[in-house]
Amino acid sequence: MSASLTDKVKFDSHGLVPAIVQDWDTGEVLMMGYMNAESLRLTEETGKTHFYSRSRNKLWLKGESSGHVQHVKAIHIDCDADTVLIRATQSVAACHTGYKSCFYRRWRPETQEWVEEGEKVFDPSEVYSQ
Repeated sequence: MSASLTDKVKFDSHGLVPAIVQDWDTGEVLMMGYMNAESLRLTEETGKTHFYSRSRNKLWLKGESSGHVQHVKAIHIDCDADTVLIRATQSVAACHTGYKSCFYRRWRPETQEWVEEGEKVFDPSEVYSQ
């Protein structure tokens, strides 16, 4: 019998592993979240990313509120097997603030400030109810 996807992943003491999501076409890092064994299994089974919310203490499907799902193309682990990399195609945007990537701010040491550089692709007030 072959090993399951989660057999080689090293989950932390809380049963979680960091998961980085990268755009399949461009390589841009879209977001980082945490997965437990169940969310990783669901990600593999459904082809859509699922995560574990530490603040809400529950599983969630990326895009369950916005419809901005991530379609999984490949799943990787790093050399220590303690970080997962998901390569996916993103529907609309990954960030709940309206940006394509959650990493839309860059530190500018010369001015000692954060600068927004990312692409804002939707208005969150039109997608999420208050």
